[in-house]
Amino acid sequence: MAGDIIVGLDIGTTKICAVVGDVRPDGIEIIGMGSHPSEGLRKGVVINIENTVDSIKEAIEEAETMAGCEISSVYIGIAGGHVKGFNSQGVIALKEKEVTQKEIDRVIEAASAVAIPMDREVIHTLVQEYIVDDQGGIIDPLGMSGVRLEARVHIVTGSVTSAQNLIKCANRAGLDVCDIVLQPLASSEAVLSREERTLGTALIDFGGGTTDLAIFSGGTIKHTSVLPLGGDNLTYDIAVGLRASKTDAEKIKIRYGCSLSSLIGPDETIEVPGVAGRKSRTLSRQILGEILEPRVEEIFSLIYGEMVHSGYEGDIRSGVVVTGGSSELPGIVEVAEQVFDTPVRIGYPQGIKGLVEVVNRPMYATAVGLVIYGAKTRKKQKKFRIRDNNIFNRVMARMKKWFKDII
Repeated sequence: MAGDIIVGLDIGTTKICAVVGDVRPDGIEIIGMGSHPSEGLRKGVVINIENTVDSIKEAIEEAETMAGCEISSVYIGIAGGHVKGFNSQGVIALKEKEVTQKEIDRVIEAASAVAIPMDREVIHTLVQEYIVDDQGGIIDPLGMSGVRLEARVHIVTGSVTSAQNLIKCANRAGLDVCDIVLQPLASSEAVLSREERTLGTALIDFGGGTTDLAIFSGGTIKHTSVLPLGGDNLTYDIAVGLRASKTDAEKIKIRYGCSLSSLIGPDETIEVPGVAGRKSRTLSRQILGEILEPRVEEIFSLIYGEMVHSGYEGDIRSGVVVTGGSSELPGIVEVAEQVFDTPVRIGYPQGIKGLVEVVNRPMYATAVGLVIYGAKTRKKQKKFRIRDNNIFNRVMARMKKWFKDII
């Protein structure tokens, strides 16, 4: 018996990946996947619409062929240095001395009533907890008695034009967009356990153009941020350090890369192709480690600084989970443990069935997470297209019914 088809589309800096999931009563079965190099983005932001559209079409066609179905709508991940997250809270008096759904909507609206610049838009309003008459830690206050209701929320905003360009690219590829989801939030759906969310975990999505951070504690999200550095910076460093083309540098990184020099044997060598007809060279692999290790340490150190600045560093009791394509680089766990001084593991997609062996890599965590996110929220979503009038007012209304346009 077939279920609902949900498609996650990860529009990344280095690759565009589509994962097709069949949502059944007994879980999510992955039935198709398509991936194509991304040629129209830089640091998570669209810089060439036509190239991005072509890459999306290629990935979707491959996924359709594998899944044996036609894809018409997708859930899209969003990242980039323009994405900002902050916490807010709101409080209301309970007129009927009991919490109703209307009161819940009102208190979330109150918590969301913050000044936002004209060039930014709300992507998510994520409830952290409710407080009824000073009793905190409440996940669902519906039906509780009290005289005052308070909500604490985490609000994620992004650039209007960046979000609009993502929707436009999908639409030009013949796709409707069901929702736009923050990439580390999507990845967390695929790689974090309930215990990790409750005890306290920092999720680091180490991608090609950006490195995203999401801190979870008490079962809810506490902090999000996006660092505009990623695997592309590693590739650039290799190209400069070894005097190689960017294409060759990427191949060298994938084949020989190691982010911890001490893991490299003294006699190991690498082959570096020559540029513009020059002869290829044989170099010690140790040189490659000495190029990559400082950059990886820098990225993790900046993320650690963001953790400290957020004030939630002490809540990370179960450790750090690193996922994303760049997390597959050997030595990542060891370097991360040195920087964060806490247990670190690589995050692989979990909680799925079907073509698990096809998508069981950190680089597919966001796309798989988008499918899981879509399965959880599909009854609340309606498709929208960029040609709709007042698109972002419609996006907000459909993504979060309680949010009203305050601009």
